[in-house]
Amino acid sequence: MLEQAHQDQHTVAVIGAGAAGTLVAIHLCEIARRRRTRLELLLIDPAEQVGTGAAFATQDNRHRLNVTADKMSCYPDDASHFLRWLTRHGNAKATATEFAARGDYGAYLSDTLSDASARARTVTLRHIRGQVTDCAWHGKQAALRLADRSVVRADSVVLATGPQAASGSWAPEELRDSARFVPDAWAPGALDGPLSSGDDVLLVGTGLTAVDVALTLDRDDRTIHAVSRSGTLPAAHAVTPLAPVAPPGSLDGLPLSRLRRDVYRHVRRTLRCHGDWRPALDGLRPLTARLWSALPDGDRAEFLTRDRSLWNSHRHRMAPATAEAIARLRESQRLRVSAGQVATVRSTETGEATDPGALSVTLDNGRTLKVGWVVDCTGPAARLTESTDPLDHGLLASGLAAPGPLGIGYATDPDGRLIGDDTVAGPPMWTLGAHRRGELWESTAIPEIRGQAAGIAKVLLDEAAPLPPAPARRRPVDNLGEPLSTDPSAAATYRIGLQRLMKVRSGADRAFLQAVELDPGFALAHAALAMLGHEGGAEVDVPRALADAQRAVRERGDARERGLVDVITRRIQGPAGDGDAVLLQHISDHPRDALALSMAVPTIAFSGVTDLRDDAYELVARTAPAHAGHWFHTSLLAFIRQELGAFDEAGALARRALTSEADSGHAVHALAHVHYECGDHQDGLRWLDSWIGDHGQGATHGAHFAWHAALHELALDDATAVRRRWSVQLAPPQVRGIRALVDSVSMLWRAQLTGQWTGAVPIAEVLSEVANETLERPVTPFTALHSVIALTAAREICALHRLGRYAAQHSDPVQREVIHPLCEAMAAVAEERWNDAAPALQALLPALPRVGGSAAQREVIEETLLYALASAGRCTEADRLLQDRLDRRSSPLDHRRLGRLATI
Repeated sequence: MLEQAHQDQHTVAVIGAGAAGTLVAIHLCEIARRRRTRLELLLIDPAEQVGTGAAFATQDNRHRLNVTADKMSCYPDDASHFLRWLTRHGNAKATATEFAARGDYGAYLSDTLSDASARARTVTLRHIRGQVTDCAWHGKQAALRLADRSVVRADSVVLATGPQAASGSWAPEELRDSARFVPDAWAPGALDGPLSSGDDVLLVGTGLTAVDVALTLDRDDRTIHAVSRSGTLPAAHAVTPLAPVAPPGSLDGLPLSRLRRDVYRHVRRTLRCHGDWRPALDGLRPLTARLWSALPDGDRAEFLTRDRSLWNSHRHRMAPATAEAIARLRESQRLRVSAGQVATVRSTETGEATDPGALSVTLDNGRTLKVGWVVDCTGPAARLTESTDPLDHGLLASGLAAPGPLGIGYATDPDGRLIGDDTVAGPPMWTLGAHRRGELWESTAIPEIRGQAAGIAKVLLDEAAPLPPAPARRRPVDNLGEPLSTDPSAAATYRIGLQRLMKVRSGADRAFLQAVELDPGFALAHAALAMLGHEGGAEVDVPRALADAQRAVRERGDARERGLVDVITRRIQGPAGDGDAVLLQHISDHPRDALALSMAVPTIAFSGVTDLRDDAYELVARTAPAHAGHWFHTSLLAFIRQELGAFDEAGALARRALTSEADSGHAVHALAHVHYECGDHQDGLRWLDSWIGDHGQGATHGAHFAWHAALHELALDDATAVRRRWSVQLAPPQVRGIRALVDSVSMLWRAQLTGQWTGAVPIAEVLSEVANETLERPVTPFTALHSVIALTAAREICALHRLGRYAAQHSDPVQREVIHPLCEAMAAVAEERWNDAAPALQALLPALPRVGGSAAQREVIEETLLYALASAGRCTEADRLLQDRLDRRSSPLDHRRLGRLATI
């Protein structure tokens, strides 16, 4: 189905390997990988390392990003990508609101490109160290001349050279000629001279560049002066930022005078309502490019003259830690900021030698400063004609490009394609970032640049190597006959994974991973991996897999596939239950969608729909005619019926499914629940042990079947069998990760509560197999329930309170309304405050089904309540609870406990 979209290799030259160029290269690799397009990608830049550019080459950890980590991902649809990189590279406690070091961000860009190019096997990436000085087109190919006079040829070109160098036009000639003048603070080694001496320094400019240079040059025996027209440093970000506030009404089409008035009103209103002006400016960010583009040139020019300084100082803010450091410098008088412009500069001499501190700088306000160095921190040149890059001059002279509005940047179409002097788009040349500032104004921050980079990559490849139309022949299908948007080889591997998932056998994740390696644009394989990582504990980068699924399904996916990816997105990114209605509707529309059915029914692989209403199960049951008695669907029906208390029907359905497929884990699971809920502990234990011995060795969740067997042994009051089961089938290292948390911890806690385990339980060895992130920041309420049990068993009261605070602030209402109070109740258990614990647990029992999972799994909280009631001396209530349970099923353990209560 998916033959090579473009057999001839297409060559793309990206001029500039800083942040903008690296982001373009990353997205070209990603799209070419999904489409399996053969691509030669040339990154041309004099720098030794790609990704850093001038902005992120610094190794001074005091230089921080001025945007929080959650907004700095390379991928617009995977917001936490940078944050996950930070946690893997020495900053395990990084948070979404952290302002990371700029040098770390450069390393992240470089690593992400390396990863993207390694995964894109159809892409050849080359870094050519050199400066492009000229570009000429010969037919459909560009000839790029480098400074060493060599020529590189390409089919498409992306200009990503970043902001222009500062022009230094403000500096008097004597200063420009001085060895004590630093025209570019970020040039390699530029600050070495000032760093090596104790001379005072003058920074011309008071923006973010000046802030970073001041931090670098600070020393006890030096005064740093900073001057600019406004004498205003950037504002600081709030330590605890508020959500952006959008302006009321529409600002579109307003002249600058009215726009200015309405924006000021919006800021004042936000300050009155929220106590902070920042959310007002943040709320303008999505509108800025559109508002700027609509202004006539006269209004734009007026804004630059009158409003730019105020806008920049409030819009481009310092990280809180940076602002605090700058405040300390100013308080100690080591940094002095004032308004002014350089008027004259004079070198003073002592005898025949030039005094090392011999620059006398007079400002336009008459003040004279004696400094050893002057550093240009005024920022990039505004107009293209001021550029010192020969490529810029060559493009303008040849007519391949034209200046943007007011001469700022280049003229481009909405996709970033260069428009020549004939006002039409010329050859396939694009630009982004600072070069589009004249047309977009806000075009230099990573959130804007990454969007432009992704857009250019798509448009470029759509033009250079468009996807072929889908062939008329029949598409491959999955295990139940649903069509798949992939090729036969990837489909065959996907079917193996889906079969293993349907049977609850191990290896489903490996098969899905192989499917995406065969076809990186196969959306459903990515989506299945995301779900297995999210709920099944598979070692998957869940946000990355989900983003891959979303990108792939947009490019190539039918209605069913798009619907399923949407369901999985809601399941992973939304609060518990957010996607249940959509999932059930999807099943109604596509009753043979095996992955959707697996997600809907709370068996072993996934937690199921969180609202266990009869009509939800009935909807799944109504899909039975579409399956004509297939063992998979029959096994799911069996589990549904036992959850609703129809144990005879559930048992018959489970046995029917096992007759057709003895490896059906869902049917085994349903029958295990039937035996337990009906009190058939001896027969259920014999049958389950027999199945585990014959078929259970390859089960994905073998520990869960062992847990069911241990439940029978607990109910039979057989402490020796429980300890033996633990040792052989439930203790680490046999059980790891999420199964250790859900099954091993739960069984230890129940064994301790019921007296089946005397002495200290080996909880520490189990928790060593569970990631701390899973324990204290669980992604689902079902996992959170078991994290609470684990921390209680370990008497980790402080960690319980941390988990409680995490749940209380969670976007998921189940975390807030069930897990948070459960943490408080279980903390009371851990502290043996039984009269506090018992009523709190009792009140929570009706809400527990919202966390998902089965009734037998949630019963651990009822066991804890029973123990708390007995410990509090509330024997009548404990007696009533036991009687209710014995009315449902027999249990030697419960009979023993009932008799013991009668003697108290």
